[in-house]
Amino acid sequence: MVLGWYFATLARMRKPYPTDLSDAEWNYIEPHFPAPTGHGRPRIHNLREILDAVFYLLKSGCQWRLLPHDFPRWPTVYWYFRKWRIDGTWERINRAIRERLRVRLKRDPQPSAGVVDSQSVKSSAVGAEARG
Repeated sequence: MVLGWYFATLARMRKPYPTDLSDAEWNYIEPHFPAPTGHGRPRIHNLREILDAVFYLLKSGCQWRLLPHDFPRWPTVYWYFRKWRIDGTWERINRAIRERLRVRLKRDPQPSAGVVDSQSVKSSAVGAEARG
């Protein structure tokens, strides 16, 4: 428990990055994370710090191993990133944010259509043969 307190104190002391979540953003996103199961070790790092590290990485384009030292260690951040991808956490957060935005814009929360980029769709074999 002392280690958890230590990391929580460090998280509050670090200088914020432009990619950090605001309190309002965190309060909206936090309920969409899975609750601790009660099995295994207790969490050492705050999930908000992990998420701030992921957003820093995505915005800056840096490699996992080059995360600044005032974030949790990169293997920890990567472990959570991968876990949330596998268990659907990212999709739940994306859906909640999308629905909230659509309601704010006075639209149906569920989109009614999609867009398919022609660059992403396989073309027919006829076109490929004609080009040679």
